[in-house]
Amino acid sequence: MSGSTMSRRQFVTGSLAAAATLGAGPRFLLRPASAQTTPGRSMVCIFQRGAVDGLNMLVPHGESRYYSLRRSIAVPRPGENGGALDLDGFFGLHPSMASLGPMFDEGELAVIHACGSPDESRSHFDAQDYMETGTPGDKTTNDGWINRHLQTSGASQPETLRAVSVTSTIPRALSGPASAYAASSLVDLELGSGRQGELARAAIGDMYRGRTDLIGATVEETLDNYEIFTSLGGYTPANGAAYPNDSLGRGLREVAQVLKSDLGVEVAFLETGGWDTHVNQGGSDGQLSELLRTFADAIAAFRIDMGGAMDDVCVMSMSEFGRTAAENGSAGTDHGHGTAMLALGGTVRGGRVYGDWPGLGPSELHQGRDLEVTTDFRTFFAEIVERHLGNPSIEAVFPGFAYGASTRLGLIR
Repeated sequence: MSGSTMSRRQFVTGSLAAAATLGAGPRFLLRPASAQTTPGRSMVCIFQRGAVDGLNMLVPHGESRYYSLRRSIAVPRPGENGGALDLDGFFGLHPSMASLGPMFDEGELAVIHACGSPDESRSHFDAQDYMETGTPGDKTTNDGWINRHLQTSGASQPETLRAVSVTSTIPRALSGPASAYAASSLVDLELGSGRQGELARAAIGDMYRGRTDLIGATVEETLDNYEIFTSLGGYTPANGAAYPNDSLGRGLREVAQVLKSDLGVEVAFLETGGWDTHVNQGGSDGQLSELLRTFADAIAAFRIDMGGAMDDVCVMSMSEFGRTAAENGSAGTDHGHGTAMLALGGTVRGGRVYGDWPGLGPSELHQGRDLEVTTDFRTFFAEIVERHLGNPSIEAVFPGFAYGASTRLGLIR
């Protein structure tokens, strides 16, 4: 290839970079489902892939055994040099997450500790799959829990684009019959701008528009969605919000722009990696500290940018499992069980830590090594689906899971 000349393969690659799924094949079908969710509400899901160390993200500084288990990587107690930021006298945020502290104090941020999957797998692949399908232990599930939410609830307007993912491919949580749109950048796609972009779109259209097969439909709808997002133009975050210049920061900046543009988007999915800290994890400083800093700063910037619109937005984090309670011989942590997850937004009853704390004593640890799971992740997710998004079809979204008034956390107003 030379100059602005592109090959047919490059045209197709560019056009399908933003992909959606219909069963096993990609497609954009912007169609409503059967029922109606709460108008104007949206959910932003952030997957911390690699298994974040919940014990250092939300430090149980009130439990002395935490310090005996982690002699070189423990975060010091509040008030000490590099100490945790106290939340309730027992738990504290990692000091690198200071940007989220005011949101906890103001009742917008909540933490769910000892949260995770009832399945005991320590395989990243299996545990992520179970968390995204919402059916832990069952490898036969074809669709994701967010897609089932979309299937069992409806948009207020026909032909509404309800779900987007700032990822190169559709994540497992969004896979299934209901339509979703994915691109590594929502508003800066790879077909080019100006005259080059026009030529690229025209060439793709000439090759594939009018075809009646799945590829033709995919390309046609890809181009339609390309026009939707590229028409948004430049964006300046509001209220002086400053996003970190990493993939999560850039992704949340785009999600803020999309949500403010009133396109009808109800769900946004993002992911961030690097959480598999087997070696040299660090305590107040180091590898995990920097990851937590940019993670927290990106979420804080999003909240500042959204301003009053956060009344209708719920940001939630998830991770496939936690880390071992004790540090390993490489000053890191290995694959564990329970971890900590976050919820932020106007409908969140924040300012508190949710879940039953199981303790870190020898008889209290899962299999003698990990933080026990006392809150099934589906309890957390289901409450957001039911109470925030207004979808009562929890049995369909999380099949086989017992959920009701007696099991709710009381997390969502």
